[in-house]
Amino acid sequence: MFSYTFQWKQALAKLPLMLDGALVTIEIALLSMAIGIVLAVVLTGFRLSNNRFLVAITTTWVELARNTPALFQIYMAHFGVASFGVHFSPYVSLLIGITFNNAGYLSENFRGALKAIPDTQARAARSLGMSAVQAFGYVVLPQMLRIAFLPMTNQMVWAILMTSLGITVGMNFDLYGVTQDLNALTFRTFELFALAAVIFYVMTKIIQIGARLIATRLFRY
Repeated sequence: MFSYTFQWKQALAKLPLMLDGALVTIEIALLSMAIGIVLAVVLTGFRLSNNRFLVAITTTWVELARNTPALFQIYMAHFGVASFGVHFSPYVSLLIGITFNNAGYLSENFRGALKAIPDTQARAARSLGMSAVQAFGYVVLPQMLRIAFLPMTNQMVWAILMTSLGITVGMNFDLYGVTQDLNALTFRTFELFALAAVIFYVMTKIIQIGARLIATRLFRY
């Protein structure tokens, strides 16, 4: 017979601690996206260049990011490089692993977005007297961001969810880590992880809804 007694008050009393952990989760996700976007732009430039070495770097990065588990990437950042005497904190290892994953996926998104923009756009801008940098910044870049914006939003959601993997390398002050520690102290497994799931859901839905509103306002034409 089902005999479990729910104790939601005990779990809800720990909600402030869980929300503090959620802030760390958001911080890691935002940092990984910001760094990942910069790296992705660089990798996209490498992929479109005529230099075989740069193309090889991007291809290897993207293939590893897209075809290996995110857990593997975080493990390599924490335990793998430690074999060579390089040691990172759980926070940094988690950030490196998620950033590596983000950069790989975003690079492909950006490359696809650029491929969708006709070459005539840049040539037309150059014919009007714009430099190559101006043509990219004023004509190509806005169109690329418009095409890649929603995929970037999806990657942000994925970055938030990936932070839960940090527990495997000792990360215990993000949302999932705090929840795990509280569970070990109180044994209210269902209540605590149900609350954590709700918090994750709310965070990701806010991002999705916010992105749609931003896209509607910025990319209405």
